[in-house]
Amino acid sequence: MRKIFISSDHAGYKLKEEIKSHLSKKKISFKDMGPYNDERVDYPDFAHKVAKKVKTNKNNFGILVCGSGMGMNIAANRHKNIRAAQCFNLKSTKLSRLHNDANIITLGSRLLNKKLALTCVIAFLNTKFEGGRHLKRIKKI
Repeated sequence: MRKIFISSDHAGYKLKEEIKSHLSKKKISFKDMGPYNDERVDYPDFAHKVAKKVKTNKNNFGILVCGSGMGMNIAANRHKNIRAAQCFNLKSTKLSRLHNDANIITLGSRLLNKKLALTCVIAFLNTKFEGGRHLKRIKKI
């Protein structure tokens, strides 16, 4: 069974809340790993929380939001078997799943508008890994 874990830092808090609302409307369940307000926090703490949960099951996904998306991406990718992808548009989102079997999407709240971010999240969750020649490459990571 797939589980989705979501987190942010203070800069991504508002967008995280928008994503949660969107997922709820679509009846997609998730676990919010914090923070629970927009007070200043350190993004690596929350990236690590989500990455630890995602790597416990190959079907799990993560959604991480910070100001640029980059900090969360770097921190999450420090974990074995995590393939976090910073997504900027629909094409980068779909390719991250199709070719890289990404299991965490990272988004920059200062770089994406709400509509595009929500579109990317749903595409990420609905796009399947192609496997084939891409699996061989994934195993080399």
